[in-house]
Amino acid sequence: MTLIKPFRALRPAPGRAAEVLAPPYDVLSSAEARERAKGKAWSFLHVSKAEIDLDPATDPYGGAVYAKAAANLKAMTAAGVLIRDAKPSYYVYRTTWRGHVSTGLAAVASLADYASNRIRRHEHTTPAKEDDRVRQIEAVNAQTGPVMLGYPTAPQIDAMLARLPEGPIRVALPLSAGAGEGLALVEAFRGDVFAHVRLDANGAVARCHLRDASWFQWPLLEAAIEGNIVADFPLCNKSFNCSYSGCDL
Repeated sequence: MTLIKPFRALRPAPGRAAEVLAPPYDVLSSAEARERAKGKAWSFLHVSKAEIDLDPATDPYGGAVYAKAAANLKAMTAAGVLIRDAKPSYYVYRTTWRGHVSTGLAAVASLADYASNRIRRHEHTTPAKEDDRVRQIEAVNAQTGPVMLGYPTAPQIDAMLARLPEGPIRVALPLSAGAGEGLALVEAFRGDVFAHVRLDANGAVARCHLRDASWFQWPLLEAAIEGNIVADFPLCNKSFNCSYSGCDL
């Protein structure tokens, strides 16, 4: 079972990140968050610590706070301050503090893997804090406080992240200036996936060739079942576990 998966992020629209930027919810008291968000209509503190928009006497764990968080997040998306990506993706997350730069990968993971200790717990949290975040997630229908985790040495991921260029976090790609072609080779869990694309003078796709890893496995399955009884077919078939749709990614 895949440990992590891509997702459709809800993130600041281009040019709006500075308006949304806010400290984590658990490093500020309600009073400090209220002061920090003063005059900042789109600060994410209006979602992560929504009690700042209610009477100071309001219970920070009361239902009104979670309802206000949901309303504020809805307002941010309706105003176009936050936008949701059209396709699921993995995201590069980079933080810089006093000259130290940390770069990681943002993805979603299963709570079952967390409960089974396949994903190690990053801290021992109090039941009250856990219940607060669960209620917030349920109210806003979003995970608003990403959990930072370490992962075992993965040279391929580290090398990929290290090659990322400096510059804006989001850049529009220009259209092709003319004819050209390119190759791509990636590793899927069944084997290599190869793609070749050729563009014409107008930048349109003139030819595309895809080679899926399962395409090489199906003939091997045919050879494996030759001479076997019908009852062995399910075992042979699942041993190769080829993709019926020819989509190993």
